[in-house]
Amino acid sequence: MATLSAIPQPPTVPLLANVTLIDADLPIRSFQLLARQYGEIYQLVFPGGLSVVHINAHALKTISRPLREVRRLAGDGLFTADSDEPNWGRAHRILMPAFGTANVRTMFDGMTDICDQMLLKWERFGHDHVFDPTEDYTRLTFDTIALCSMSYRFNSFYERDMPKFTQEMVEFLSQSSKRAFRPGFMKLLPYWYKAADDKFDADANDMTELAREIIKRRREQPSEKRDLLTLMLEGKDAKTGEMLSEENITYNLLTFLIAGHETTSGMLSFATYFLLKNPDALRALRAELDAVLGGSECTLAELGKLPYLTAVMRESLRLHPTAPSRTVMPLEDTVLVGGDGDPANPANKCYALKKGQIIVDAEAFRPERMLDGKFEALPEQAWQPFGFGMRACIGRAFAWQEAALVLANVFEKFDVFLADPAYTLQIKQALTIKPKDMRVRVVPRRHTGASSVPRSLSASGSGTDSVSSVSSVSPSTGGAGDKGHPLHVLYGSNTGTSEAFAQRIASDAHQHGFKATLGTLDSAMARLPTSGPVVLVTASFEGAPADNAAQFVAWLSALPASSLAKVAFAVFGCGNREWVRTYQRIPTLIDECLAAQGAEAPRPTRRGRRSSARLLPAIRLSSRRSCGLHWRRSRYNVSGHADASALAVEVSKPGKGRATLLRQLDAETGEVIENKVLTKPGAPMKRHIEIALPEGMSYRAGDYLAILPANPEDTVQRALTHFGLTGDQEITIKASGPTTLPVNAPTPAHSILSGFVELSQPATTRDLQALKAVASEDTTIAALDALLEHYQEEVLAKRVSVLELLEHHADIALPLGVFLGMLPPMRIRQYSISSSPLAGPCARLAHRQRARFAGTLRSLAHASSELHRTSSQGLVPGARVLVVVRPSGAAFHLPNDPSVPLGLFCAGSGLAPFRGFIQERAAQARAGREVGRTVLFFGCRAPDEDFLYGDAELAEWKAAGVVEVRPAFSRKADASEGCKYVQHRIWHDRQVIKELYRAKAKFFTCGSRKAANGVKQVCIDIMKENHSDWSDERAAEAFEEVQKERYATDVFD
Repeated sequence: MATLSAIPQPPTVPLLANVTLIDADLPIRSFQLLARQYGEIYQLVFPGGLSVVHINAHALKTISRPLREVRRLAGDGLFTADSDEPNWGRAHRILMPAFGTANVRTMFDGMTDICDQMLLKWERFGHDHVFDPTEDYTRLTFDTIALCSMSYRFNSFYERDMPKFTQEMVEFLSQSSKRAFRPGFMKLLPYWYKAADDKFDADANDMTELAREIIKRRREQPSEKRDLLTLMLEGKDAKTGEMLSEENITYNLLTFLIAGHETTSGMLSFATYFLLKNPDALRALRAELDAVLGGSECTLAELGKLPYLTAVMRESLRLHPTAPSRTVMPLEDTVLVGGDGDPANPANKCYALKKGQIIVDAEAFRPERMLDGKFEALPEQAWQPFGFGMRACIGRAFAWQEAALVLANVFEKFDVFLADPAYTLQIKQALTIKPKDMRVRVVPRRHTGASSVPRSLSASGSGTDSVSSVSSVSPSTGGAGDKGHPLHVLYGSNTGTSEAFAQRIASDAHQHGFKATLGTLDSAMARLPTSGPVVLVTASFEGAPADNAAQFVAWLSALPASSLAKVAFAVFGCGNREWVRTYQRIPTLIDECLAAQGAEAPRPTRRGRRSSARLLPAIRLSSRRSCGLHWRRSRYNVSGHADASALAVEVSKPGKGRATLLRQLDAETGEVIENKVLTKPGAPMKRHIEIALPEGMSYRAGDYLAILPANPEDTVQRALTHFGLTGDQEITIKASGPTTLPVNAPTPAHSILSGFVELSQPATTRDLQALKAVASEDTTIAALDALLEHYQEEVLAKRVSVLELLEHHADIALPLGVFLGMLPPMRIRQYSISSSPLAGPCARLAHRQRARFAGTLRSLAHASSELHRTSSQGLVPGARVLVVVRPSGAAFHLPNDPSVPLGLFCAGSGLAPFRGFIQERAAQARAGREVGRTVLFFGCRAPDEDFLYGDAELAEWKAAGVVEVRPAFSRKADASEGCKYVQHRIWHDRQVIKELYRAKAKFFTCGSRKAANGVKQVCIDIMKENHSDWSDERAAEAFEEVQKERYATDVFD
């Protein structure tokens, strides 16, 4: 018999046991973190001695603790009854025929009825409206189950707010989940939860009364329709001959209203998210829908001809089954086998499991493709989103048909876009899980026409051909720009650089006789304007498009030749030449595709470098050259004024109040917990900052924390003083084109200058020319000429801002509007998070996870926000800051298997993500998991200056055997085996690199581009040493192959 291991368990808290580890709002997230730390099988203990074992999958099912709470409403209905309760078997046998495939097919017209109502709403609200798809899918599935199963209409789409019944049900299910994890001793304090419990009971009573009213109405007005309610009222159990009691009919009616809508709406929401985040999949689905439906109404027969849609649904459910866990109870003592499940495999641990002990699923399955027989080839019971065995979902066929109908109609009839292209999946949990805060915009597809939306839309007057559908930022009125020729500026941007460039082009357009609109590339998918020239500004991110350009690139790549013959365009690509493999890949691809499809390019693609401060001067110069001048003269016969100001500013009298205006949709307020300096005096400053994330915001080791900064207070005060303003004076801005500034409403001057523009950005050559034009003294003009002549050395290198020049030369009479128009908009900054969600009490108290990051004064000052200066002055413990988590590249995360070895290369603050990696491995090791060898190569100045965490966590983790640290000290090489830089230490210890490679390790690099290039070259040199016959080119090619599978980088300037 195999040796049995103790089931891993986290430490307990007196009285509370493990209950403090569970986030009452999002339990599934807690289980995922615990599974990552403790492994595929672990147990939790709850007050009262209840022990729950969490595993990946098992074969039986019983009623979970949240479902026990739902019994307050649904009693012994099908969903909440125990399998040995008589009413469960009786109802199961009576109602099963209602959900047979043949009967579900008769419900297709009812499903289409409700689906058309949602499509009508989406079409009529228009492309500028932001929808909550999860809420609308909830309305749809709730109305559908009510209409198809009991011929009752809730008419959710005819109300602004969700129906009262639906709102009560959502809140009731959420409270059921929370009540399930209350400590047992809290029952002795009934008044602690009195308000929540009173609401819980009131909601249950209201919903029960409505169910009784529906039943009463059906008895008084019998229907010939043999729907589910008729079966409940008239059906007899074939086994016992008994009918359902009135009470049990009420319970089951409520059960179907709960179960019939909750999981399907979640499935639709997840499928929508995955499609919008995977443009290739969306394009493939769209192609299938167009080929099969061809713009006509979707019929039942056509649903069976959509294999790719079926694959999308299966894959969505595999990744995020909306009922993500279930509870089972073994009928006898048994043994659980970990690993691959083979008890003969000595690498698999075996655990004893007692009869009656509870088991809960904790992890999703590994990704599998679902086409070409691969789904059918999956191991038995590997895919169980609808449950398993006799407790499997009775309404599976109903849900599948409904979901297929809705997804087919939505993506055949509409182009759907995430309102925030940077949105990453967050989860909310009640009884099931759904995406949290996901918002979309929709536009009827141009080629389908109004007739392809539901029949009731034929008279809706959709404006799908309007050019304005491109714009995601509506142009403001006022000024000569309103009369210009249309110019459409589109951008793809993750970090804000390309967006800033696009904003500059749009802002300057009026000077050349154009009226600009501004939008993302995705917003122009399938509707590139022909009413005026189109300027496309974008970058490549490791060879891939930006988040808000991915759908556009996928669509453009698949177009037939000559399909864009009426489009006039120009492309500007941002990039860095040192990234040879992916440099300008996406801008070049867009340019080539547009040309191949017949679009006209008045001038060749322009390219700019996304490095240091050189980009914005290039932006200013290039926008004048490429945006309007050529088109104005050769094609559109427009004229403008080069000295015209895009902004008109009115200054109010001082003393008015001010409002807070935010520009980042997903940024929320975090709280600074700790801020300390890590380096010694004399070394470039690096800080350790801990921020408690907003509720519901989570991260993985390796992710970024994006911060919306503010200009330093002293800089803001200098600007206010120069223009003779007080902080609370309100200014009203009127713009002739798109702008990121607040327009047409009084806004405090302090708010504008602190949060909307980059005051410390170096002046551009164009700025210097503008200042020279309004200077009145010869000495000032001469000084500006000298700066223009020695621009790189005297302005860029010294980072001389427009504000500094105005302060130094009092004779420059620059209006406030012109000053604001010169400045680039404030943009978010991204920093590597240097912690793991598995470590520390805040990581476990999942309401507010704690994120840590470190950076350098120099690098962030170059980002122009002077965040570190702000950090030392304003980011004190307790301070509030706007933050949002952004995922790093897909490859830049720890392997799911903690036994995979790691090779980590970094210099300076590049240590940040690796501190999180090692911290996670340390937490897993403490939990008893086997962790692979981890070797850290770290370059810095000296062990007593900037060896970050060297005498603290790194020493602790090294002593615990979690990591091997191999430093390189540039100013004290004798303390690091004579190695000055990290690449020197890698070469010195190249035997270790070879060992890691043979052990199938994953390698990561984080640091400056210079450090990354050094690491790359030494890795190539190690390959050449192993293969003496290889040329430099052959070794570089081999390294490229390693990069694709086992090497990931995160490089910053």
